[in-house]
Amino acid sequence: KFDTITAEKMNVTKEEKALCAEWYEDKFHNIINSQPFSFKVDGKEFDIKDWSSKEIEVAEFGSVYEGGKTEYITYQNPNNDLEVTVEATVFESNATCQWTVYIKNTGKADSGVISDFYALNTSFDTGKADLYYSMGSDTAASDFSLIKKNLSFIKRSFSGNEGKPTEAFLPYFNVHGENCSMILGIGWTGQWASEFSQTKGNTDITVKQESFNAYLLPEESVRSPLVSISFYESDNALKGFNLFRKWIMDSVYPENVKQNSYTVLEVAGPMSTKTSDEIIEILDGIDKSVYENVDAFWMDAGWYSYNEGWYDGVGNWTVDTSRYDNGIIELSSYAKNKGLGHTLWYEPERVFPGTHFHNVGAENDQWLITIDDNENIMWNLADDDAFKYYCDYLLASLKENGVTIYRQDFNFPPLKYWEKADNEYYNGRIGICENHYVTNLYNFLDYLTENIDGLIIDNCASGGKRLDLEMSYRSIAFWRSDYNCDYHPDLFDATQSHTYGISFWLPITGSALWMQDEYSMRSDLMPLILTSFGSYDHPDFGFYKEQRDLMGGKYYPLEFGSFDSNKMHAMQFSTDDALSGTAFIYKRADVKDTEYTVKLNGLIEKETYKVYDIDNPEKIYSLSGKELMEDGIKLDLPEGPKAIILMFNAE
Repeated sequence: KFDTITAEKMNVTKEEKALCAEWYEDKFHNIINSQPFSFKVDGKEFDIKDWSSKEIEVAEFGSVYEGGKTEYITYQNPNNDLEVTVEATVFESNATCQWTVYIKNTGKADSGVISDFYALNTSFDTGKADLYYSMGSDTAASDFSLIKKNLSFIKRSFSGNEGKPTEAFLPYFNVHGENCSMILGIGWTGQWASEFSQTKGNTDITVKQESFNAYLLPEESVRSPLVSISFYESDNALKGFNLFRKWIMDSVYPENVKQNSYTVLEVAGPMSTKTSDEIIEILDGIDKSVYENVDAFWMDAGWYSYNEGWYDGVGNWTVDTSRYDNGIIELSSYAKNKGLGHTLWYEPERVFPGTHFHNVGAENDQWLITIDDNENIMWNLADDDAFKYYCDYLLASLKENGVTIYRQDFNFPPLKYWEKADNEYYNGRIGICENHYVTNLYNFLDYLTENIDGLIIDNCASGGKRLDLEMSYRSIAFWRSDYNCDYHPDLFDATQSHTYGISFWLPITGSALWMQDEYSMRSDLMPLILTSFGSYDHPDFGFYKEQRDLMGGKYYPLEFGSFDSNKMHAMQFSTDDALSGTAFIYKRADVKDTEYTVKLNGLIEKETYKVYDIDNPEKIYSLSGKELMEDGIKLDLPEGPKAIILMFNAE
């Protein structure tokens, strides 16, 4: 449960901006105090007094991160050949700062052993505090469930799962304290680790790549996870969540995905054997009104040559000409003439035996990482030569196929591969393979967007197992949970709860649409929708664009029904100025109540709002923001499941 909060109290204050600026200045520019990061070299702790600040380079405002002032702060130690560079950014309007730490060996010999490399290792004067965190994408009805715990001297530990960063937990945390509060964001598409505890009213937080203990070769560099801190002061934790969401929308998401709602229509799934002629026939048979509601068509796994199924062709990133005799570019061009983009599926980090990438990798030392008795082989992005081949080949493939939405999947746990490579390829240096691999993953995605104008990256990893902050800078998730792959008796209630949970952190996500009736369609309301061929025959194919566009604004959970069929469930989305919005109220199948009072949140108390049910637009409620938040509106509930959508606008 969250208390009511007015729109005015949701705004970022000058005091919160000052708190962020002062903390940043103290931690990065005051050489007397300790820095927020730490590491050891040959067992000796990093001490800023032993290092000289070589230079501070200030980038042009907004040139590195939208809305941010970025500095590069470089330190050197006269007693070794290590160079530390901190890329640090302040987003003043969002009361947020972030940083990444880079360590480089500038000498001609191996460096000392770097260990205990923390991107964040410091305390915050929060006073007594609660911790809000969310479960990850574990292909369950409970995916993204929000949890609240008290902080104490007992450490609460969180991490990725076998190298999948958001399978167990989302790497986002709301520390809500008596004195001050903050949202922590972590960007590391690998095995991150974080701990929270309290000591005498201070909240102690650490963030790191879970395992790193390695020397650096000459000219070799490594990096920490990206860490962000968003400061807020409020007795209502919802302010922190919405502060973070707005920063994600303002500065993190790529500019070309901020239209909010996006609809993709599947014409060829992973088991599809459709030919070019059959797909063109499908595209020709779709009514013009459908094209007005769809942004791109989607071809999933299996467009390449394979043997028994799509999975054993992973590594063959050339078109199966027996089905697509003129190449996929024929389909992309045909759809473009109808105003559609093209979504195409790849999984390039996984290589199946006998495929092109397997054959090429096997001819080059350390390009492949194999695990005994496992058909999944990893392409070693940590190797610079393998990385370059990968970039050039896949960029050419995307261009050749006319891809406008690059759907990158990832369907196996990488940690044991990285650990094996550490021992076999990198002389037992723990964490080196993972560090270089993750860094080059980001470099690869950046390379694609730098070379294909307007390219959108769809981040899929067996659902939403890679939803960390660094990936959010580069991509959006059209497929947030594999729970939506198959039908379950509680699928629609679970999907409502998934939206409820992930919306605390990430404004733009999506999943597969199971359109059976009005209730199922409205249960699937989310900014991004992947819908199957044939769904456009349903009368609700308009896909509620007005409501979905509002989901990128402020978020207010109204009633948590979990995934229980006998509970009401409700949530609200509003524009940042609180002048308009929508509320989704779900009467689930086994709810016995005949009426429900919905109380909205985050409104302007003195403003008069007109509210209506989209199924009964002629009946308009005219109430003040104060009345809507305190008294609410009593709704009559029909028998059986019903999804009610309210719209409201200030007069």
